[in-house]
Formats: sequence, structure tokens, C-alpha cells
Amino acid sequence: MASSVLLAAFLGYLLVRNADSLPTSQPISLEPLEQADAKLSEFIFTQSKGDAVQWQVQAKQARVFEQEKQALLHDVALTFYGGDGEQVTVHGEEGTLDTASKKFVLSNREAPIIVTTRSGYTIYTNHLVWIDQAKEIRTEDPVRIVGHGLEIRGLGLLGRMESEEFEVLGDVHVDLVSAS
Repeated sequence: MASSVLLAAFLGYLLVRNADSLPTSQPISLEPLEQADAKLSEFIFTQSKGDAVQWQVQAKQARVFEQEKQALLHDVALTFYGGDGEQVTVHGEEGTLDTASKKFVLSNREAPIIVTTRSGYTIYTNHLVWIDQAKEIRTEDPVRIVGHGLEIRGLGLLGRMESEEFEVLGDVHVDLVSAS
């Protein structure tokens, strides 16, 4: 019993004595973020399969980090090209492109991102992720879909761009609206 009290007292002494040498919480330096390998205006990244362009990212400004295989983008347009020559373009304030996996994140701070499908639906959300390997768009944020006399609201979205199948993932509300 006496040895455990002595051990506890010794540990307490070490804790108090070394408290000044413990690292304090300091803001993370943004210096590495500013040390981009390249800063570009009018950035364009194109994903092709054979001779066909599948999608293209354009940004007014980009900071490219080669080692991280990442591009941070500002004022972004993401265009998807269909096999029948049709295209869908989505605009966002900010974006991140993983140049290795071709995963793309698009976000807006205030106005929603607007996706207009070939089948006549319009999707509104503030955050969108493109997963190239699965050819899907996703979000966990609030989403609203309007078209063909319906307004669908909910949380989260999974969309398959090639088949234009979209699934609202949770808290789904559907209203009939007059066509205008």
C-alpha cells in the first residue's frame, strides 16, 4: 500500500514538474499549403477513355501539389460528357481534385451547386463528390431535386451519371408542385 502511495506521489511530481514542457495547442501552420508545386490560372484537367472525353475540370485558379497528387481549385466548372454527345456542366466556388484516383470534390459556401440532368430534373446541393471509379456523384449534405411536377428534399444523394439514376439517402420529403 505504501509503495503505491509513493508511486502515485512520484508520478504526480513528474506531471507537475514537466507540465511546462508539454506541447501546447498551436494553430497548424499554413505555410506548406502556400508552398504549392505550381500555381496556375486557367487550369484544365481532362479524363478520357480511348478517344472519348469522359469529363473535364476547368478552374480559373489552381494550386497543384505533386507529392500529394492533389489540386486545390477556385471558380470551377466540371463537365460530364455522354456517349451520345450530350454534356452536363456543374459549377462550384471551390474544388479538390485527386489526380491519382480522379476523385473530385466540389463545394459552394452560399449558393447551391446546380446539376441539370438530360431527363429534365435539377439537383441543388452545396457539396458534391465525384468518384470516377464508380462513375457516381455523392453528397451527405441537404439536397433538393425539382422536375416533372415534383420537388424532392432530403439528406444525402447517390447518383449514377451514366444511367441518370439518383437516390436521396435519408429524411426524404416529396411534394407535388405545379409545372411552371
